[in-house]
Amino acid sequence: MPRLFGFEDQAFRRLHQEEAAGLRQVASRFLADQSFPEITEWTKEEGYRTTLGNDFRPGSLAAVLDHPAIAGLAEDEDGNLVETGGPQIITPEEFKAIRRKRAKKAPEGGRSPQRDYLLSGSGLVCGLCGFSLGASPSNAGSRGHRCMPSTKQHPGGCGKVRIKADPLETYVAEHVLAEASKPEVRAEMERVRARVLAEVDDLRKQIEADRVRQRELGAEHGRGELSMASFKEADKELKATIKKGTARVRFLEQVAQAPTGDVPDLVRWWKHAPQDAQRGLVWLMLEQIAVYPAASRGSRTVDGDRVALRWRNWDTPDSGSSDKES
Repeated sequence: MPRLFGFEDQAFRRLHQEEAAGLRQVASRFLADQSFPEITEWTKEEGYRTTLGNDFRPGSLAAVLDHPAIAGLAEDEDGNLVETGGPQIITPEEFKAIRRKRAKKAPEGGRSPQRDYLLSGSGLVCGLCGFSLGASPSNAGSRGHRCMPSTKQHPGGCGKVRIKADPLETYVAEHVLAEASKPEVRAEMERVRARVLAEVDDLRKQIEADRVRQRELGAEHGRGELSMASFKEADKELKATIKKGTARVRFLEQVAQAPTGDVPDLVRWWKHAPQDAQRGLVWLMLEQIAVYPAASRGSRTVDGDRVALRWRNWDTPDSGSSDKES
């Protein structure tokens, strides 16, 4: 049985500090009225994964938040919450508030269907401020993306860009398939994928080196060779670098699913391909997708004036991206 996210042991007595910090953010976001699809996209961007190494899905994330152990609680035979004396990732009051909130949102007859997004991660950004767009279903339930307004939990976004997912995905897919169908591009796809995956390997090595350095810093501080202030400053910088590198790895490793063999009809392949493979092709072809505000309020037009596609550079092996946009 896999361990519960946030804990190092099955008895819920030892916290996994990095996961616990992420889970506190998840709880705060849910209590601040972000939806599970939105929060799930955030976990992907930040590099958090389940204890089995998979991306979180709304259902799996909701299950973690519904486990009383995260608040140092357990349920007795009558379903009452009782304190266990174990460590608390969130407070019992926060846990009970989450349960009340979920009960109010639960639709009659069970859970709402899960909504998957083709486009997510650090490559999908707001054209105005450059921050990643998060998943944001409308009140009617249709899928969408938006730049989250700046809050304590999610600082930096301008909150001025929102777009429906369906027309955006259609627009991006049409352009990616048209470009990928060119013979000269098809011939280079395997080389470019290998280059991107080599970058992933380099990033992983750097992340591991940074983690080794973290342990060395702790040892140096323990021996009195490093002051507490210097240790905290250096450790904070390394944590930020590791977090950024991990998120970049999660984003780039998607290209491993892209088809680079003999696919005679890419359009036909796309219609039946699993979404992971579709997503892999998108990010093999594109470095970034920037979305700008609609020309007028309520406009549903998705075109080159609203969406800027930055293609990968196919010519220079050592270049990370190209200046070509459309």
